[in-house]
Amino acid sequence: MVVVVGAGIVGASVAYHAARAGAVVTLVDAGRPGAGVTADSFAWIGAAGVRTGPAAGLRVTATQEYRRLEAELPGLPVTWSGSLSWGAADTAPQAGPGQEIVDAATVASLEPTLRRPPDRAVWAPGDGAADPVGVTERLVAGARAHGAQVHPHTPITALRRDAAGRVAGVETAAGPLAGATVVLAAGAATAALAAPLRIRVPVETSPATLFRLRAPTGLVRTVVHNRDFDLRQIAPDRLHAAADSPERTLAAIRSTFRGTANIELLSTRVGLRPMPADGAPIIGPVPDVPGLYLAVTHSAVTLAPAVGHLVARELVEGTVEPTLAGCRLDRFSYSSPGS
Repeated sequence: MVVVVGAGIVGASVAYHAARAGAVVTLVDAGRPGAGVTADSFAWIGAAGVRTGPAAGLRVTATQEYRRLEAELPGLPVTWSGSLSWGAADTAPQAGPGQEIVDAATVASLEPTLRRPPDRAVWAPGDGAADPVGVTERLVAGARAHGAQVHPHTPITALRRDAAGRVAGVETAAGPLAGATVVLAAGAATAALAAPLRIRVPVETSPATLFRLRAPTGLVRTVVHNRDFDLRQIAPDRLHAAADSPERTLAAIRSTFRGTANIELLSTRVGLRPMPADGAPIIGPVPDVPGLYLAVTHSAVTLAPAVGHLVARELVEGTVEPTLAGCRLDRFSYSSPGS
């Protein structure tokens, strides 16, 4: 039996993939699935962006893993619009996997309301964006369809261990839940849950601001990334922007696109994203506590299908996945909070 703690998009993906692989799964969360930091994600899905380090192998499969998930869960709320990036760095744009450098004429054809298309931009035709809450809800429904038990609004009070020190489940406000394996996929809260077992998980919160805007229908067609904002359409007359200042963001959008005089800020949300100390995912078993497994990552929406798929293989099939080799907790060379 596998207990997954945290029903954000990563925990939901682990629960779905493990249940689909035949495990007896219980998914538990202090709130509603997808209602935490998952809901505050810009939710850009792209295979490029991290070319070295532990996350590189996960990132390069991100779009194909979403395509696989779409085939398994029809109606998954993902839009494949492609992405355009320019001016975010002082160096000339460079194309990564699945990307190409395009000229101003091509940029103008992709984003026709741009006032001054850049001379060169990076076009990633395979990129897209997700409705992160909608994807999480579909993953949870898929887990249920494969027999998983789901306990929303059920805070975890402690991890349970047997006399031999092995994890035996979790204590909740509603009573104990048994499990031979417990997966902590609770984002930044994972550190506090692991600390009583003298396991130090070096993850903190990293604030990210998401603006919801009213804008002319069809203003933006792709996922746009530049030094001022990340911008994408979420409904015919609604945009999401990831940036720092509402005033600067509105001014930058107005100076970048035509027909934006009446663009309006509707809401501002600040998401406290989990950020491991070195920025790379922390995924894998904890050797000092048999039965305990961690699944914490930045870029959770992008990586969730890949992470869930690989974690399920390790948990259910007993494989050791090479893609996760650099993601283990022991790369930090400590475990005890007092060390």
